[in-house]
Amino acid sequence: MDANLDRRDFVKLSSVATAGILLGIPLPARSQQPLEHELAAWIQVSTDDTVTLWVSKSDMGQDVRTTLPMILAEEMDADFSKVRIRQAHLDRKFGRQGTGGSGSVRNMWTPLRKAGATARAMLAGAAAAKWSVDAAQLEVENGAVLHRASGKKATFGELAEAAAKIKVEGEPKLKDAKDFKILGKARKRLDAPNIVTGKAMYGIDTTVPGMLYAAVARAPVFGATVASFDDAKAKAIAGVKHVVKIDAIGTDLPWNGVAVVATSTWAAMKGRNALEVKWDEGANASESTESLTAQLADIADKGTQIVAKGDVAAALAGAATRHEAVYQLPYLAHATMEPMNATAHVKSDGLEMWLPTQFPDWNGGAAAQFLGFKPEQIKVHVTMLGGGFGRRANPDFALEAVQLSKAVGAPVKVQWTREDDMQHDFYRPASFHKISAGIDADKNVVAWHHRIAAPSIEAYFEPKTAKPHDSETEGIADMPYDVPNFRTDFALAQSGVPRGWWRSVEHSINGFVINSFLDELAHLTGRDPIELRLAMIPKGFIQKFEDEKNPARQWPFMSDRLRGVIELARDKSAWATPPPAGRARGFAAHWSFYSYSAQVAEVSVVDGAPKVHRIVCIIDCGTPLNPDGIRAQMEGAIVYGLSAAMGQKITLDKGRVQQSNFHDYPLMTIAQMPKVEVHIVPSTLPPTGTGEPGLPPAAAAVANAMFKLTGNRIRTLPFA
Repeated sequence: MDANLDRRDFVKLSSVATAGILLGIPLPARSQQPLEHELAAWIQVSTDDTVTLWVSKSDMGQDVRTTLPMILAEEMDADFSKVRIRQAHLDRKFGRQGTGGSGSVRNMWTPLRKAGATARAMLAGAAAAKWSVDAAQLEVENGAVLHRASGKKATFGELAEAAAKIKVEGEPKLKDAKDFKILGKARKRLDAPNIVTGKAMYGIDTTVPGMLYAAVARAPVFGATVASFDDAKAKAIAGVKHVVKIDAIGTDLPWNGVAVVATSTWAAMKGRNALEVKWDEGANASESTESLTAQLADIADKGTQIVAKGDVAAALAGAATRHEAVYQLPYLAHATMEPMNATAHVKSDGLEMWLPTQFPDWNGGAAAQFLGFKPEQIKVHVTMLGGGFGRRANPDFALEAVQLSKAVGAPVKVQWTREDDMQHDFYRPASFHKISAGIDADKNVVAWHHRIAAPSIEAYFEPKTAKPHDSETEGIADMPYDVPNFRTDFALAQSGVPRGWWRSVEHSINGFVINSFLDELAHLTGRDPIELRLAMIPKGFIQKFEDEKNPARQWPFMSDRLRGVIELARDKSAWATPPPAGRARGFAAHWSFYSYSAQVAEVSVVDGAPKVHRIVCIIDCGTPLNPDGIRAQMEGAIVYGLSAAMGQKITLDKGRVQQSNFHDYPLMTIAQMPKVEVHIVPSTLPPTGTGEPGLPPAAAAVANAMFKLTGNRIRTLPFA
């Protein structure tokens, strides 16, 4: 924060009728960004002593609507029982409102602390002026300012309006972690009562006056166009008002379609089913899983070198033992529990949308561009999200509603079915890995050549980019294990399938591959899998990033933290003791989203399939803010990762996605769910990601246990 900011820039005050004051505190965002994109913490201190935070991140189950207010309340010394939340609508004053990459807490940690500390200083300053005492003599605790020498006390509500006139000089003083009273303690979700009583508004719950409902027949092949359609049968259904053609809009809305707009969702869906549409299927109609797999295998040895250290070819040639393996992973859908939906109302002077979105700014910007509106003409209400996992970043579902509302002159809610969702996603890319390793006479890994072939997320959205590997190689190109001769190559595959960010993105793939191959090397050398990893991780190593001035990259890799979670997993799982009869333990560890996770899976085989009984999960995510929330995130990530490993895959035939619902894209059931023990590493370092780091080790830990039980390596997911 600039200590020289004038108060007029530093504190923006607006009256809130009978509700105290509204404080908007500009705070720093990423370096070298224009002022209009800077973060702003908006805090309302009301006369009834409640403190309200406008939460600028979307909540899709990761509970930012509790954790972010905890950060603010801690530095304010607010009474947490009187803290309230409001979901921020799309507005530049809230800064970047995108939610993804396990970045909400990580990126808001310092800004919210400074906001809270500044508000605290302003309130203390108001009390000092009121009582004519030095502010240094005052204490702030539990929503009140105290002057113990005189016994005077004033609540935040009593001081709020006067506090707005206080000028705070210089950087606000932040608390030492040892003085935290709110952070580090488990807190119930602030919005839990609304969720369990049905008062919480998800996108699917949206209703507005005069609203119509729409269902869309989308092209069955990606890139296909509408050749013709007959809407007579659709219009004959009671309640159907309009049939409208929807046009693709680049990668923001990659499918064409025909929509039926009606007075109810049921009528719209019946009308959609009655449509007769002929499609021009286009160039992607010949793509299949078999053709893609063949392409990946063909190009794997033809990739471009991304990272190189030492002389891999010479080291492999001179190795005492050489080992090679091939791993293959399929396309995956997000399968959020709340299918996609969006409500939009296009008027002559602006657009209003109600969206379960991770990126209201992307959705709003795409809509403004389509309509030719200015940003200030776009209003986005962010609802609760029934799951996101990266799927709700894209603006496709919003743009459908915008097109339809413009066409029919009324607010329109587009409701997807599960089948729509499964067959029109932005999928996690399929991936092919060919790894060669060299081992010397002393059983040390001296060479590692990792070839990756995949359709790229980066190449999908930016086909002219010079770095299509950026979205596929993280976790491998920067692998934390010390191999003196190391090389990563990447070959870009061509595919018409839309790609997108799936929970933990490339780490969900690369964490499985690396940990599985390390287990193979441990077995080959007769070494314990954990001890091999510890031998390959240097002690005391810290890797800073080249762009470390960018706040998004200020969390260096620390090798001792990775070693720490591995050692703790070994101890907490009783790794050295025999497992129960008929079971085996497998291990995996991974560094992702600046956090460190290690897992031990205890597995048996039932009817030829893995039965996971227990997973011991260690997470080092810096300062643990809400332990209950962290445990929930680890459990959820493990369920998500194991669901994919145990049976999920997206396959193609004649350019069409073959899966349609949970019967052929199964989620883990309660009966399949293992006991998950989460151990959180104590820390005072800045908090890092928790939404995604629990996923990458899960599948590999189970696969490695399966090898002990069966002697067969699992190199292709899903296990089945």
